[in-house]
Amino acid sequence: MKIEHAAIWTENLEKMREFYAVYFGGTSGEKYVNATKGFESYFVRFDSGARLELMKMRTIGHKIPSGEQWLGFAHLAFSVGSEEEVNRLTEALRRDGFEVIGEPRRTGDGYYESCILDPEGNRVEITA
Repeated sequence: MKIEHAAIWTENLEKMREFYAVYFGGTSGEKYVNATKGFESYFVRFDSGARLELMKMRTIGHKIPSGEQWLGFAHLAFSVGSEEEVNRLTEALRRDGFEVIGEPRRTGDGYYESCILDPEGNRVEITA
């Protein structure tokens, strides 16, 4: 058994699709549109086979403040293969204006990781 995909509601579908493609190597499928429901989505596929569904619907509008934590899903984590790549990608994201909320470090459970916010304030861990 495997997790087939995870999904994120978004306000800016195109910006989020570009973010996950540029920084994490995702490849986007065609946009799906259901005009009756006011729903649009993209599936973004990653080299591992994992997929992320980015979704927008005109009736979804409540947003939790950027970076805040709440019960439910907490973050996405991308393994980039090495501590050097964690450092490089973290600095590239910072340079491009994204907020780094957890500097690269060794965690108590043995991970080397950083944490950034995507364009809509969702937590993304970058791990070795």
